[in-house]
Amino acid sequence: MATIPSQPGLIDRMRGYKPFYPDNLGEPVSGREPLVLGPPAESFGAVTEVTTRQNFKLPSYRWLGAFAVAFTLLQLLPLTQIYLFAAGPGVWGNNNPVAWGFPIVNFVFWVGIGHAGTLISAILFLLRQNWRTSINRFAEAMTIFAVICAGMYPGIHIGRPWLAYWLFPIPNQMAMWPQFRSPLMWDVFAVSTYASVSALFWYLGMVPDLATLRDKAKTRIQQVAYGALSLGWNGSARHWHRFEKMYLLLAALCTPLVLSVHSVVSFDFAVSQLPGWHTTIFPPYFVAGAVFGGFAMVLTLAIPARWLFGLEGVITKRHIENMNRILLLTGCIVSFAYITEFFIAWYSGHHYEQFQFLYRPFGDKALFFYAMMFCNVIAPQVLWSSRMRKNLWVTMAVAMCVNFGMWFERFVIIIISLEADFLPSSWGAFWPTWVDWAMFAGTFGLFFTNMLLFVRVGPIIALAEVKSIMPQAHIGHSTHETNAHPEAKEDMHPEK
Repeated sequence: MATIPSQPGLIDRMRGYKPFYPDNLGEPVSGREPLVLGPPAESFGAVTEVTTRQNFKLPSYRWLGAFAVAFTLLQLLPLTQIYLFAAGPGVWGNNNPVAWGFPIVNFVFWVGIGHAGTLISAILFLLRQNWRTSINRFAEAMTIFAVICAGMYPGIHIGRPWLAYWLFPIPNQMAMWPQFRSPLMWDVFAVSTYASVSALFWYLGMVPDLATLRDKAKTRIQQVAYGALSLGWNGSARHWHRFEKMYLLLAALCTPLVLSVHSVVSFDFAVSQLPGWHTTIFPPYFVAGAVFGGFAMVLTLAIPARWLFGLEGVITKRHIENMNRILLLTGCIVSFAYITEFFIAWYSGHHYEQFQFLYRPFGDKALFFYAMMFCNVIAPQVLWSSRMRKNLWVTMAVAMCVNFGMWFERFVIIIISLEADFLPSSWGAFWPTWVDWAMFAGTFGLFFTNMLLFVRVGPIIALAEVKSIMPQAHIGHSTHETNAHPEAKEDMHPEK
């Protein structure tokens, strides 16, 4: 009778383990390769140990270095905001006719970043895609923190920040919202609904994992904090039944939000008469672009995190390749949208529209247009190669290109369209000031500071969901045994 490895020996092996993870990218005839490899595949306890060890030990030098950079960037945000409130919006590069400028560009950029979280968590959950389990927590956290960065801009862009509460959907007895038919008002309801439902979905999914952290906590402060957050979870059948029912309902509620939120954001532009904006392709175009940019940000976070916290056995190359495939698909949709825009401008015969689409590649800001085309159209094409999809350096380079490209896209759509509209007498060039750039950099500091704090104290991986897809959760499925870690076989059938 084989003996199950003792817990101290298991932990010792994991601490001294030199990562060698075989590829789980094949499709054997007997079944798919496992999604958990290496030491985490040994047992449920090994998954818990690997994914929670950063929560209960002193931070590593890697984490401290990353946090120092992010926190330093964060300091730019309050400093530039104080300067903005003291000196007024004139410190921005906004002018006439480019009255929106950087704030609306960055608002749309950050809202788009948050879309992949709901897509991975809700839609892939409804489609029963098991590979989502190792990356959905990254995506959900990314959604919340990206929406926080986005929500900051409308409050400071109104010019009177002490009246920012006018933006909230409060009763209108004071007639503060004079135009409910404006898509700017729809934005408030769409983004606030998206943020609140996504936050609830994120927190609900963490409840079983917070209970695991509560049970592993060593100090009294950790026990009280995780105990309060876990809402008295005890793992009973009744708790699991109610949890799974509520999780399914929230996933179904979140799914239409993926389509609605960025569609509503696109209405800010599509309902206007401005050349370059007045088009019906914007809603699906913006949704595809948001998913495209969101998955690129998930890859940007997941690849360093698997190295930073030793999660190569949980976030495997199979997860990376699947995300690369979605990145390639959405990139092709975005490329098709670019081509469609130029075709419709030519086919319409509308000279204002035709001028706008000639001004983009040949105007004084053509560099932004060509950067957008390279990052969003050309760079993702390397992912057609299976070898490139499996290369982490190539994947990281493409993901970073897409991150830059999606920001360039928002700049091209908003700034260049506003610069040259109908009358040459009303044209005006926009160039961002150092305050614009510093405030934008500060939002990245806010985003990455929140992410690093979350992975330090929260469940970075959805433990309960990862364990549910492991071979040990399906003992009767012997086809998985040959693909598991060698010592995991003994854990599956100890009676042997």
